[in-house]
Amino acid sequence: VHLVESGGGLVQAGGSLRLSCVASGIIFRINIMGWYRQAPGKQRELIATVNSGGSTTYPDSVKGRFTISKDNAKNTVYLQMNSLKPEDTAVYYCNSYPPDDAWGQGTQVTVSS
Repeated sequence: VHLVESGGGLVQAGGSLRLSCVASGIIFRINIMGWYRQAPGKQRELIATVNSGGSTTYPDSVKGRFTISKDNAKNTVYLQMNSLKPEDTAVYYCNSYPPDDAWGQGTQVTVSS
């Protein structure tokens, strides 16, 4: 499994970012894919999933602000993040759900107040 995340950066509160993740070694079209994040000093948490049918789930902390989507032809999963808050600052990762043991390098998202 090989996962490459991109699209992070520094943004002001209220701004938007779109993250991308190219996955290989995963049967992408039939797996549930997810986005996770890990803030400094905290455990990694699941923040979005999308299944083979396109159904999505989100925790309350990001619901209504974040949107996960995927392109099976490109083996790519996206995370559109709007109305960003300082508490969204973290390293963001994609993986299947449940996650594979192999993780990518992640992409840093920093939201300034």
